[in-house]
Amino acid sequence: MKFPRIALIAATLATTPLPSPAEVDHARAANTVVLDEIGAKNLRIETVEAEESTFEETVFSLGRIEAIPAKRAGVSSRISGRVTALNFTLGDTVQAGAEILKVESRQPGNPPPVISIESPISGLVTKSPTALGDPVEPSTAIMEITDLSEVHAIARVPENQAGRMQPGAIAHISVATLPGQAMDGELLRFGTEADRESGTIDAVFRVTNPDSKLRPGVRAEFSIVLSKRDNVMSVPRAALQGEPSNRFVYVKDFGLKFAYIKTKVEIGEMNDQFVEILNGLLPGDEVVTRGAYSLAFAGGGSVSLKAALDAAHGHEHNEDGSELSAAQKAAKGAGGDHHEHGAEGASAESPFWKITSGVLGLLLIVAVVKGRKAPASDEESSSSNPELV
Repeated sequence: MKFPRIALIAATLATTPLPSPAEVDHARAANTVVLDEIGAKNLRIETVEAEESTFEETVFSLGRIEAIPAKRAGVSSRISGRVTALNFTLGDTVQAGAEILKVESRQPGNPPPVISIESPISGLVTKSPTALGDPVEPSTAIMEITDLSEVHAIARVPENQAGRMQPGAIAHISVATLPGQAMDGELLRFGTEADRESGTIDAVFRVTNPDSKLRPGVRAEFSIVLSKRDNVMSVPRAALQGEPSNRFVYVKDFGLKFAYIKTKVEIGEMNDQFVEILNGLLPGDEVVTRGAYSLAFAGGGSVSLKAALDAAHGHEHNEDGSELSAAQKAAKGAGGDHHEHGAEGASAESPFWKITSGVLGLLLIVAVVKGRKAPASDEESSSSNPELV
């Protein structure tokens, strides 16, 4: 008879350990930090949405901003004399053709001849050693004007990375004088000679500078793009926490306000701004960036998961955040909780036991039907055999 064997298999399956809802809820409680509104403001929590985007493999480098030599112009006088008018000085912006100064000639005359000197280009006065009344000679530079509408950004690149860069490569460049205003530069060429001590070579990038905010000599940071990949899940590096062997991020809970779940992630490549996420997140997850480090230490003074769920759902929960069972509700007394969950209350029962009970019931019915048919079969066999009559 097959029924005992099937029952044995069902009984064996019943002993297989499966994660219960309570275990799942306990794991959630252990990895969830719930803050109140004041706590969230104090930690200055900020989140971004995890999404697939173009991921750039980059190399970091330091360097400086330099003026383009061909965009510098010196101003001098064709005659000897002295400065009688000075219309621009160091740091002023000059337009091409504007009168810069006047020089009174040393040649005799009443009054002596005076010539006007105009700016040869538009730009910024970057040198002005001459003052009003100073003597000037044709061999002496009176002023220097630099066109800063474009500048060179020179990065000191490691020699082993320079071979991966080609003219036209893009670098994201930032300077301390313009915080939060990264700009892009295009690789023009490499320097003529490497630095033997540091093992680097200069990489010259051209950067547009329409407002002349980038000034020569300013230190710059470079994030030079080596390659790109599309449709890569990534988050800001500020969101990544933990040791290299145990990386995690905090994900905002969809149902609870000011609740953040510690979520393990598997990471891939990193650049100066983002980290590739190989496993652990889904598109649309809101990941904590600012305040992520502080959340790891917020458990002691944070709101419990039970209190947050009680307030959100309007009824009591267990300490680990799970729903109260029927027995627990009965123990708390009739009328203690009038909130109905419907499908949620039914889900407290294990689906496995429902399936097992259904299978066993079906098999029992089949066995009963077969049992009723058995006597009829015996009677038919007796009538067909005269010796048994």
